[in-house]
Amino acid sequence: MEIKTAKFITSVASPENIRDFGMGEIAVAGRSNVGKSSFINYLTGRKGLAKTSSTPGKTRLINYFSVNDGEFMLVDLPGYGYAVKLSDEERRRWDVLMGTYLTSSPRLKLVLVLMDIRREPSELDKQMIKFLSDSIVPFAVILTKADKLSRAAAGRQKSACASALKLGVDNLIITSSLNKQGKEEVSALIERYLAE
Repeated sequence: MEIKTAKFITSVASPENIRDFGMGEIAVAGRSNVGKSSFINYLTGRKGLAKTSSTPGKTRLINYFSVNDGEFMLVDLPGYGYAVKLSDEERRRWDVLMGTYLTSSPRLKLVLVLMDIRREPSELDKQMIKFLSDSIVPFAVILTKADKLSRAAAGRQKSACASALKLGVDNLIITSSLNKQGKEEVSALIERYLAE
């Protein structure tokens, strides 16, 4: 699938405002500061589409982007493992927003779970994978920032991450927005799930 156009549609702050746009949805999840905005911009070929921030936990909303004039919706979920500065109330609100979206969106086809290839999957990453598995939500793990490692080191990290997450190595895709790696693989995966 070639992504030709992408535009921001709306943001949602509470579960009751989660929308059904009548098209397949591909969600992007991951820890705060894993590079979700950079990944979305890289995938869509639109530099400023998703706002990047040096402050972890900036995305506190669900952001919807229409791709190829309504072919599908790319959904940017709030980062998890966010800055400690958040109040318990805010954190609970995020959890409810995320959980409601992931378990009740009828159009959700696939969740791309982003993880930094240089780091071991965190407890929160493992919880997210378990939650998606238990909820029978299709997902793939996208390893970001591969440009920070040599090809051999990236391969070793991929195996280590797969093992830590108890997943087959084929369920992980290595990407880098800097050296333009992995985009075709991710696009092909999206196309496959949208067709199902």
